[in-house]
Amino acid sequence: MGLEEDIKQGRKFSNQYEKLIVNLIYTNSWISEQQLNIFKPFGISSAQYNVLRILRGHYPKPCTINTIIDRMIDRMSNASRIVDRLEAKELVVREVCPVDRRAKDVLITQKGLELLDEVEVNSKVWMEKFTEIAEHRVKEANDLLDELRSLQD
Repeated sequence: MGLEEDIKQGRKFSNQYEKLIVNLIYTNSWISEQQLNIFKPFGISSAQYNVLRILRGHYPKPCTINTIIDRMIDRMSNASRIVDRLEAKELVVREVCPVDRRAKDVLITQKGLELLDEVEVNSKVWMEKFTEIAEHRVKEANDLLDELRSLQD
């Protein structure tokens, strides 16, 4: 099924550039919904998953909130609030930073690491569906998206 059918488009797009942007927005929403279905049984959101992955990448070293913000996919998310929720679930801990006592370091817990492992079992099953697309086409899509973002710099 094409984009026009998916969104029940009554008229044609003005051009392929407009269709591309609408397609990206629609596909982003579709992917977000798919991921929500993966994360929901584990009681986490996609933003919380992103923060846990960032912390796992630094493990066993802690991260500051600013480091988390710099590395987040959705920079509009409130990293402090996300960390608060993860801390309440005992997936992360905050400690006083030894270098700057006003700052707090964030460290993923063993429970957080184990949760990530469980989530990624389901995530890998979902991602395997995409291997039906030829790898060279996926690379072309990645190159196109990188080029699209570079136009705004």
